[in-house]
Amino acid sequence: MKEVTKEVYLKWYEDMLFWRKFEDKLAAVYIQQKVRGFLHLYNGQEAVLAGSLHAMDLSKDKMITAYRNHVQPIGMGADPQRVMAELYGKGTGTSQGLGGSMHIFSPDNGFYGGHGIVGGQIPLGAGLAFADKYFKKEAVTLCYMGDGAVRQGSFHETLNLATLWELPVVFICENNGYAMGTSVARTASHTDIWKLGLGYNMPCGPVDGMNPVKVAEAVDEAVQRARRGDGPTFLEMKTYRYRGHSMSDAQHYRTKEEVEEYKKIDPITQVKDTILKEKYATEDELAEIDKRVKKKVSECEKFAEESPFPEKNVMYDVVYEQEDYPFLPHKL
Repeated sequence: MKEVTKEVYLKWYEDMLFWRKFEDKLAAVYIQQKVRGFLHLYNGQEAVLAGSLHAMDLSKDKMITAYRNHVQPIGMGADPQRVMAELYGKGTGTSQGLGGSMHIFSPDNGFYGGHGIVGGQIPLGAGLAFADKYFKKEAVTLCYMGDGAVRQGSFHETLNLATLWELPVVFICENNGYAMGTSVARTASHTDIWKLGLGYNMPCGPVDGMNPVKVAEAVDEAVQRARRGDGPTFLEMKTYRYRGHSMSDAQHYRTKEEVEEYKKIDPITQVKDTILKEKYATEDELAEIDKRVKKKVSECEKFAEESPFPEKNVMYDVVYEQEDYPFLPHKL
């Protein structure tokens, strides 16, 4: 695995803090009805993304996930201003404002969504990996899902074929404890989700999803295995979300005390503590990073606010109704 250096820790801190503040801003403008529809925030789960990115080769590897998907494309290299504009439904967004919160895409950066159907991205992730294997690209796909998605039939069908065909894919369950408002303990007779991989003779295991180093180590091993042609891995990242399932979630299924307990192991705080302990930066230097992050978030908000909504004809240009479809050239 690539060494976790001072520079890596500082990048993790700045990236994770930006992702957190970016989504805090989204929560604020959602209440103002500037962002519509559903809004699923990633607060608390940032270590999973930070550690995964450290283990990836961003020049060729791919990522696909569910609808808690705003900061992943940013981590992969997408312009955060365009991501926020997409959430605003503006024409400058990553999908010209037509996708919205649950459907952020940035294929130029190796990010393939953003999927609203629970478990819908799992077979697609295997499909991306199949294409890479078929065309001998030596690339690996990281396919993320929530703990609720592993109860879908598509999950089991995909794991079976991925193992059989030795596809270069890493399946990652971000187990934040709740499928919407239903705890893992209420959906199965066991709470060790990673053990589902055993039924398909697939390497699998639990990972501390609040620690980016632990995530990086586990993902790196899985990615290297896939790149060698040895097939898929299934990892269960034990993490936690500080906000509700979506902005409309009243969170009656858990206590405030429970949330506060998990905040004691906040991934951003863990990284900050290491930086200070190892003297990678001073409190004043970290404060400068904080200012830089806030400025960047403000720039994203300004860009989204000032961007125009898409012209009405754009919506019609992406819908076919002619009889000779799909032989018409796409207008966009």
